[in-house]
Amino acid sequence: MFDAFIDGLFLVLQWKAFSLMLVGMALGFCVGLLPGIGGAATLSLMIPFVFKMQPAEAFAFLLGMHAVAATTGDITSVLFGVPGEAISAATVVDGHPMAKNGEAGRALGAALMSSLVGALIGAVALALAIPIVRPLVLAFGSPELFMLAVIGISCITSLSGAGTRGQIKGFAMGLFGMLVSTIGQERQSGSLRFDMGMMYLWEGLDFVPVLVGVFAIPEIIDLTVRGTSIAGERPAENLRRGVMAGIKDTFRHFWLVFRCSMVGVFVGILPGAGGGVAQWMAYAHAVQGAKDAKDRERFGKGDVRGVLGPGAANNSKEGGELIPTVAFGVPGSGAMAILLSAFLIMGLSPGPDMLTKHLSITFSMVWTLVIANIIAVLLCLTILDQLAKVTNVRGGLIIPFVLLLVFVGSYTANGQITDLIVTLIFGVLSYFMVLFGWPRPPFVLGFVLGKVIETYFFISVARYGFTWLRQPMVILLIILMVFVIAYPYIQKRRQRVQSQVNA
Repeated sequence: MFDAFIDGLFLVLQWKAFSLMLVGMALGFCVGLLPGIGGAATLSLMIPFVFKMQPAEAFAFLLGMHAVAATTGDITSVLFGVPGEAISAATVVDGHPMAKNGEAGRALGAALMSSLVGALIGAVALALAIPIVRPLVLAFGSPELFMLAVIGISCITSLSGAGTRGQIKGFAMGLFGMLVSTIGQERQSGSLRFDMGMMYLWEGLDFVPVLVGVFAIPEIIDLTVRGTSIAGERPAENLRRGVMAGIKDTFRHFWLVFRCSMVGVFVGILPGAGGGVAQWMAYAHAVQGAKDAKDRERFGKGDVRGVLGPGAANNSKEGGELIPTVAFGVPGSGAMAILLSAFLIMGLSPGPDMLTKHLSITFSMVWTLVIANIIAVLLCLTILDQLAKVTNVRGGLIIPFVLLLVFVGSYTANGQITDLIVTLIFGVLSYFMVLFGWPRPPFVLGFVLGKVIETYFFISVARYGFTWLRQPMVILLIILMVFVIAYPYIQKRRQRVQSQVNA
């Protein structure tokens, strides 16, 4: 094992593999800054270029690109409120308000350093877990994945505002998101729902145009109405000091970053759960960690913890997704499904061979994740001073550029003009959500998880009837779900008792 570990490092450091990794990183850097395109689409475009490469070179190229895209996507999320990837929108919720508060440097420093820590934890988890992860992956069938998605939905209690009224609004928006996710063909019978006679809606609404519209358009309207820079009239921060403060925040809240990284690894291991689940569960976990109701109200208004949690989970999930992909040939996400085709092109079979005969190739993937993320974060930190200055540029100069990013990102989802219309519709709808105080995160969570819940529910019922509710793992997850829902109320009651004792 140790020899293979060292051999994997030398495979990545060979000049050709290392050079290809740098080329992939450059591509990933550009793709991460452009919203909506995403790492999976870029991987599919780059697959034809790996035919004549050696396995270590191909994986250094592809994984270097994919890892960096996940990291740099946070930059546009923080600066412009436009998600770098649709499934990674949770960073926007607190990252962009920090930029509007004049703390862009701190938000970017926190996002990048937490991403690096998350990536390292994900890589270590990949290295340690490959020999022992088989029982966990095999224990999760469709009933368990359904319950995991329901636990994700139950995080709405943490993402909603304080008080009964806030909770009602949060659950209403979550249900609305799930309703929107049902547009298109019904999972079991194939019958059409809410298609309004439009062929575009047969496959349902794509994540990219909906989520880009939900987060980007309200910020553009707000910037237009204010007529100022993104940071408004607030004095510009000392950028270098702000970046260092964000880096220090990562280590000041290291236990939170570690826990959210483990959430990302765990969700990444489970096939089909997706990065959106990981990020929003990590964000909800960060909110749950608030000391009291007053502390919790800071989230959504520019709390650095709301940047650290999703940032860590966003990158740690990459290591988690690789575990079932390499060990069993079961892709942990859409991007990993594309990566499987690279295995076939290289003549490699995911499974026992990758843990025995090709162990050094497997460890080269671990090293690629580590080295690529370290280089990417160091490079980003050197140019953050210049990037953060964007928030002090007059809004009239920024708006056309951001609109271009929004519409390019939306159009690349399906290559149809209708994508742009969907973005505008949900953008206007989201603006009214903000205007009247209806929370957006529960809507996004419901929309992202709605399809997952419906799919796995139908599979579970078709295969097991309702006997799956008696399975031990399902019962354990139901107990966990009840705890997740009840935790904010338990915390509130404990604080009330504590205040009475102190009085």
